[in-house]
Amino acid sequence: MTMNIKEAKEQIKNAMTAYFTKDEFGSYAVPVEKQRPVFLMGPPGIGKTAIMEQIAQELDVCLVSYSMTHHTRQSALGLPFIEKKVFNGKEYQVSEYTMSEIIASVYETMEATGKKEGILFLDEINCVSETLAPTMLQFLQCKTFGNQAVPSGWVIVAAGNPPEYNKSVRDFDMVTLDRVRCMNIEADLGVWKEYAREKRLNSAILSYLELRPKNFYRVEADVDGLQFVTARGWEDLSNLMDVYEELGIPVDEEIIHEFLRHEDVAEDVSAYFDLYKKYQDDYGIAEILEGKVKPSVYARIDQAAFDERLSVVNLLLDGVSNVFYQIQREREITDAWYDFLKEYRQKLKNSLQAKGIFETILAEKTASDEQNEKQQFVSKAQSDRARSLNEKLKECAKKIVAEETINIEETALFALAKEPFDAQCEKLQSLENQGIETLEHAFTFMEQAFSDGQEMVVFVTELTITPEIAVFLSEHRIERYETYKNQLLIGTKRAEILSEIARD
Repeated sequence: MTMNIKEAKEQIKNAMTAYFTKDEFGSYAVPVEKQRPVFLMGPPGIGKTAIMEQIAQELDVCLVSYSMTHHTRQSALGLPFIEKKVFNGKEYQVSEYTMSEIIASVYETMEATGKKEGILFLDEINCVSETLAPTMLQFLQCKTFGNQAVPSGWVIVAAGNPPEYNKSVRDFDMVTLDRVRCMNIEADLGVWKEYAREKRLNSAILSYLELRPKNFYRVEADVDGLQFVTARGWEDLSNLMDVYEELGIPVDEEIIHEFLRHEDVAEDVSAYFDLYKKYQDDYGIAEILEGKVKPSVYARIDQAAFDERLSVVNLLLDGVSNVFYQIQREREITDAWYDFLKEYRQKLKNSLQAKGIFETILAEKTASDEQNEKQQFVSKAQSDRARSLNEKLKECAKKIVAEETINIEETALFALAKEPFDAQCEKLQSLENQGIETLEHAFTFMEQAFSDGQEMVVFVTELTITPEIAVFLSEHRIERYETYKNQLLIGTKRAEILSEIARD
């Protein structure tokens, strides 16, 4: 059975949850020896490693990840050494092995995190060298490297590529396949776009793939060799584009081809990116979102081809998304700040000594944040938000320390700590008001430019499924959004539109 990466993630997560579950006696409900390794078979670059990181984070367990094509038999199995043993009264020299580098990494991770359970993820396991292949088969069958076993509480997930994507692929025998849970995964643009929205990948890429879905994942062999485009390539290109745009460095076709290894696709993407940037300037997207639309804009959009019209819609969505992403960021900072103050107030009430409490809580929070970042338990965005809040709290701490030298009265100290938080709440409210205005301006333009046509369907649907916007809309009633959402049968019509685009 073939599934997409989202379905595979759900299946794996359920399996991991079952494997980590213990009975009333503290033993694993599924005995360790019956915990079949999960084997993911799918094309390269579709997100197998990414979902393992997500699963480990969601289950709050460790993750040790290795690409097996980078390993030799010695690093996986360990190095041999001679040990003396006595059998039937006679001494013999016996070959033993040092601990595998991979098994050692598991123990090191357990010590570093304090967690005893985790996932050992071995990628490209069916593409190993000839000398390492028997070791991999033994590992999947027995969960051991040499004489070293994977610790109890650790679950094995392996991944490999089908033979059409890698000439070095080795088939597993029936004995091995009968000991693993095999899942076949295929590339799925719709699922990947959910991930892309969450990761805030470059809007030009998402807009292009909306128009050219067939170019999302391509692997072709011709007289010039192998040409390919993968999901990993799109994401890596997006990350570079964002930084290049900040630095004012152009992203030309040559750079694009370094990530999208297909000449025709790279050429097409480069041409579209130029158009996309031109549309942003020609239509004045920033002005539209401020409610300042030039009359010539409506005349041009009325005569524009569908690709151009959809690109303008995506540019509008990108602008709206940026505003609401900032709102979401400040809201999360505000919520974390509130929790900090709540803890501070509680300890002020319960402690005999008020002096130094704020600094102590801040030091504990900072240490916890740094540990989470070091162990990669949080995303870069979450780390950035934590650091931003900590800087604000450090400034507040200076004022608290100064006040403590002359006044250690509980009420006064808390009032001083709360002042910058109140300013943060006002900032958040201002941003939310700005977000509502931006959305209203966008709807006004959409109504005048497209009425309730196909473009409006795409616009309202993307508002519904873009994470940072969806959160806001679930908490604030925007009448025009609710009206169009109900009138346009969101989902059904969008599916029809995108199906038409794919056939073109």
